[in-house]
Amino acid sequence: MSKKTARSANGIATDFVPDRVRVARDVPPLSDPPAFIGVKTTNIYCFPWCNGRPKPENIVSFPSRQAAEQAGYRPCKSCYSALPAGKWRDHKTAIELMTPKEFSFTANLGYLTRSTNECMFQVENNQITRLIQAHDQAVLVQISSEHEGSMLIRFVHAPARLKKSTRVAVARYVWDWFDLDTDLAPFYRLAGADPLLSPLVNQLYGLRIMGIPDLFEALVWGIIGQQINLAFAYELKRRFVAAFGEHLTWQDRTYPLFPAPQTIAALSPADLTALQFTGKKAEYVLEVARQITAGTLSRQALLASGDYKEAERALVSIRGIGPWTANYVMMRCLRDPAAFPIADVGLHNALKVCLNLERKPTIPEIQQLAESWQGWEAYATFYLWRSLY
Repeated sequence: MSKKTARSANGIATDFVPDRVRVARDVPPLSDPPAFIGVKTTNIYCFPWCNGRPKPENIVSFPSRQAAEQAGYRPCKSCYSALPAGKWRDHKTAIELMTPKEFSFTANLGYLTRSTNECMFQVENNQITRLIQAHDQAVLVQISSEHEGSMLIRFVHAPARLKKSTRVAVARYVWDWFDLDTDLAPFYRLAGADPLLSPLVNQLYGLRIMGIPDLFEALVWGIIGQQINLAFAYELKRRFVAAFGEHLTWQDRTYPLFPAPQTIAALSPADLTALQFTGKKAEYVLEVARQITAGTLSRQALLASGDYKEAERALVSIRGIGPWTANYVMMRCLRDPAAFPIADVGLHNALKVCLNLERKPTIPEIQQLAESWQGWEAYATFYLWRSLY
């Protein structure tokens, strides 16, 4: 292939853009390429081996899948650029994901079963059943791990003629949910040298920050959890989802989708206070729903600058979103490994127990403890939270 110099969305020159974005179909890629190809006329990004033939002047190069999506590009439905190359297999009725070495399905399943009042999925017989929205279709899946190093996503109830691109979109949701893009090796090296974290990573090896890929869901869950105990937070979420979310019934069980922001934006505070939301929380949820519906707030926009601090400032500028909620959303949705909800009560309780203290540590004491966690505060916090259960 001949090469032409182009500039990526951030202005960095690259010589990875080919004249014809095409390679032989019988050469399966084993890993992601050093750059992805964006097509400016369609706002779609592809692997460089995609069969598309965009004109050179319409091509832009991105150093990663994340960079392409932050710039507003959608994954290609032909080359399936939404998933890492060589990390999945399509079995028609199921997709198999190849998981990283630092991953334990059992550890993550243990986290997902911490509350019996969780309404967004069900865990039974070592498998997770969940309804996932993909390409305007609601697809019911069961997620399990039958072999070390892989997860299996079975499509157990889906619309007729479920396209491969939709199956891949579901698999991408699961990939994001389990945070499989993150390389945990650096965190484990750091934690292994930390007296506080070392026993936790040995006990919980392979645990990932189980995410909330949808920004609206992450923000609502963060608002619900403000200054109440976890058990009541789960109950409020259950009421909210039951009242305003769409549902699918399969084998005498009901599986919900989280309510759409457009649905919630049309409500009044009284609709939420009837569920025992406080008046303020009702107003905060409606404000977030209206901003997302209006297009003034989105996950893509928060990540577009590539600066997590700027994203945090944007979040705390929203009424009802303080530093705790912003950092929680940055952990669970924006995937900032350095997000640090330092004022979190659960974190304080975990530190009190792990350090065998008679009182909760102060913020300055936590800051001193966290000096060695730099860049991985989110994972340190998540492992400390998990130690409470």
